[in-house]
Amino acid sequence: MAVASDDVVRSLQERVRTAVATRRSLVIRAGGTKDFYGNSAHAEHDVLDPRVYCGVIDYEPTELVITACSGTSLTEVEATLAQHQQMLAFEPPHFGLAMSAGPPQAHRVPPWGAGAQRPGATGDAATLGGAIACGLAGPRRVASGSIRDFVLGATLMDGHANVLTFGGNVMKNVAGYDVSRALAGSLGTLGMILDVSLKVVPRPATEQTLRFELSEANAIRRTNEWAGQPLPISATAWLDGALSVRLSGANAGVRAAQIKLGGDRVADGETFWMTLREQTHAFFNRAGEAATLWRLSVPPTTTPLNLGSTLIEWRGAQRWVWSTSPAAEIRAKVQSAGGHATAFRQHDRNDAFHPLAPALAQIHERLKKEFDPAGIFNPGRMYSQL
Repeated sequence: MAVASDDVVRSLQERVRTAVATRRSLVIRAGGTKDFYGNSAHAEHDVLDPRVYCGVIDYEPTELVITACSGTSLTEVEATLAQHQQMLAFEPPHFGLAMSAGPPQAHRVPPWGAGAQRPGATGDAATLGGAIACGLAGPRRVASGSIRDFVLGATLMDGHANVLTFGGNVMKNVAGYDVSRALAGSLGTLGMILDVSLKVVPRPATEQTLRFELSEANAIRRTNEWAGQPLPISATAWLDGALSVRLSGANAGVRAAQIKLGGDRVADGETFWMTLREQTHAFFNRAGEAATLWRLSVPPTTTPLNLGSTLIEWRGAQRWVWSTSPAAEIRAKVQSAGGHATAFRQHDRNDAFHPLAPALAQIHERLKKEFDPAGIFNPGRMYSQL
């Protein structure tokens, strides 16, 4: 796919200037696969679609770096890397991808993804810019790191319609505040990401999934014990008394780890981890229920919180919980454990994110005023004051 021209950038700049002049908000929206995430959009707004600015700008496999426009399909980016046996280490979720194999119960497509295309199909609506803006990572996050750990540089169109470049396309090139990494998880509140440079990694030679029958508490304890050992563990997940562990790496290393850990081998582990990444697993399918799906971030060794039906990833650091309890009750208990709670999927799209401490709130507000003084980009998507 060809890279968008400078004419496209000038057209986008004109849209921003018009929005500022007319005091009308702009909601940055591509395929809409993450529309459910965060607070509701402003009542009066226009849509700014980044897909008009798309394409891979530069990719040098030997340097393990790719630079692409924000409107580029996430599937296209992943397919480009796969040609050279490379990948995005943080496994960003697409959402809305229909699974094509496996038991119907384990791979039902939730209401928010109904009718979506299979991975690799042209109908995949997720974009690279959306993945960066949402800052969400998949099961491999426990071993590889978060999205911001792989952002080397970015180009941003701010609320003045200025095109700003931060970072670059090599490591150790940032002095001062690293704005390019601050864009990860910003939900478009600072401006429109035009392009981004990412560090990529080689695909593992082999992967194997093991399963253990363990209680929640024992699964948390065991995975944290393994974390201190030289084991090629790239993902963990506990649900309904079963702990799944993915091993990734060289053939010899994976075989040795499998012998040491034991457990039962899972025949189709790849599909299982895909259903967790894309939230097509039956655990996430609670259509019609009034419960909220909470995403809890806590210290990995935190003991069971007993807040509701639970799925645990990242050695215990990320916990998905379905609950009808009041938000204040959920957040108070999670905060007492040293973490924070996000209302990931809820009927009332308000106050999705854990309230910020005063010092952090000031940093958010100052960044918003610096990059978007008129407040036109995705107002209130993260916090009402932004």
